[in-house]
Amino acid sequence: MTISIIVEGKNDRSKLRRLLDEDVRIFCTFGTLNTDKLEALRKQVKEDELFLFLDNDPSGKKIRGILRDAFPDATQIYTRRGYAGVEGTPDEYVIAQLEKAGLEEFIIYPPPASY
Repeated sequence: MTISIIVEGKNDRSKLRRLLDEDVRIFCTFGTLNTDKLEALRKQVKEDELFLFLDNDPSGKKIRGILRDAFPDATQIYTRRGYAGVEGTPDEYVIAQLEKAGLEEFIIYPPPASY
């Protein structure tokens, strides 16, 4: 089963790319969604197991609502309010959310900090 995650922008994708192995496909909405973008996303994710990881701000919530309608079976992953979107969320919190979504086998854990 292929895993796909939809995020808003390329900085979000870069953040997740560092934390997930290359088997996980990451797609961007690049802001607002129209019918063409939704159709393109639908073709790209096909039958993949899909996760939505969007910012916890008004535009992220709007995009999440549209994607939730388009992909009702997608698993929702959330950042905490107050973080500057997915890209501004601390790695430890992103990893915890990915674990909660059941993606442990795909996570690239950072080496433990040495003091």
